[in-house]
Amino acid sequence: MTENIYPKAITLPDGANIEIRQMSARDRDAVLSFASDLNEEDMLFLRSDITRPEVVDDWMENLKTGRSVSLAAYDDKGLVGYASVHRNNAPWTRRVGEIRVNVNRDYRSRGLGRNLTSEIFAVARGLDLKKLMANMTADQHGAQAAFRRLGFVPEAVLADYVEDRKGRLRDLVIMSFDIDGHSDTLADTVKI
Repeated sequence: MTENIYPKAITLPDGANIEIRQMSARDRDAVLSFASDLNEEDMLFLRSDITRPEVVDDWMENLKTGRSVSLAAYDDKGLVGYASVHRNNAPWTRRVGEIRVNVNRDYRSRGLGRNLTSEIFAVARGLDLKKLMANMTADQHGAQAAFRRLGFVPEAVLADYVEDRKGRLRDLVIMSFDIDGHSDTLADTVKI
């Protein structure tokens, strides 16, 4: 499905050249390098600790089995962002995917997040998913606003569901999006 589309070269509005590839096990070390550059605040909001090699190995295995599909964005120096859609094996949630997007601080507010999000929406459509979910803590106001602009709506707030690295409890916000409602026009007009 995605093999015929990627790699794909894009140019950001500021002229930066990026190559988007379908992620595979060959990206393992690049993911670990990307994660090592994340600061404490960025790490707080990751669903899993991608600084740990065994966690990245599990991710790579999920790519191989098809449980996850991820796109990797590279500049001339290395991995600068990724977008993933993860599926659960439970039959009753087989049409639901969880979307995750992470962009290097140097590339934020430059259009890379918007491009990766648009690309992963297209991938999700190709997987015949009907709904996408995004999870974030209640204090991630910027992420919530970005997902609202994409058409995501809050579905639930789970009190004290997330424990950060310092042991503090935080509320988890679950947002969802109906894939059939997303249009390419929306992705072109939203700024992340």
